[in-house]
Amino acid sequence: MCLAVVAWQSHPDYPLVLAANRDEFYARSTRPVAWWGQSVELLAGRDEEAGGTWLGITRAGRVALLTNVRAPSERNPHAPSRGTIVVSALQSPRPVGEWLRTQAPKMQGYNGFNLLVAEPSPGGRGMPRLVYYSNRRRGGPRALPPGIYGMSNAFLDTPWPKVVRAVGAFACAVARRVDPDGLLSLLADRQAVRDSELPSTGVPLEWERVLAPIQIRANGYGTRSSTVVTVRRDGVVNFIERSFEPDAPDTHRDRHFEFTLGSMPAAAPRLSGARKAE
Repeated sequence: MCLAVVAWQSHPDYPLVLAANRDEFYARSTRPVAWWGQSVELLAGRDEEAGGTWLGITRAGRVALLTNVRAPSERNPHAPSRGTIVVSALQSPRPVGEWLRTQAPKMQGYNGFNLLVAEPSPGGRGMPRLVYYSNRRRGGPRALPPGIYGMSNAFLDTPWPKVVRAVGAFACAVARRVDPDGLLSLLADRQAVRDSELPSTGVPLEWERVLAPIQIRANGYGTRSSTVVTVRRDGVVNFIERSFEPDAPDTHRDRHFEFTLGSMPAAAPRLSGARKAE
């Protein structure tokens, strides 16, 4: 996951609205979003190379997502896969704050990451919480107050142009109406960024340009999927994944899951056929 914008406890009808892009090499094998295992407790995509995921939700309502921290000079090629952290966060029976406090000291061996874990708790079931943690930032896990947040491959709310642009458009969109199609259109923005506004993250200038838009299209690398998740006050969840074909990245396929927290979900998603991205 390389860009995420979140509206947390800031809408009267939706305690959580999430829109995110996952950027990855086209050659990396990925399984689209689905319920995991016979117990269908966890809904997420799957990285078939390392077995983890980048974003998911449980039937109980816990949501977790992770972005890499871009620091090429610090990258350890032998570090464990960061996608396993998301799976652990989603599957742990512990409250999110307790889980993070116990796990954070063990996460220094991973390459840099940002982790968001949310428990919207609609309908008054428990205390809602959204917790942020990065293993490259001092201070440990911290609970976030209601608000709108943006995160890419630097720390939470670092004002990279793509984050500023996405947060502004997202805030306006959510204030008008929570429309998944509109949020997916927001995630498809490929507007370039002026060189004077580019961050300096340790990659060559040409790659800074390539990585700067909200949606990325490059030779062998780009936005592999866009995801919108909404959790309504009555516990109804909508999870929409728009995946882009690795061999034809301007073509996409949508998968749509709808379920109520705590209930058994339908066995299969609603699928739309492959379509040319506009």
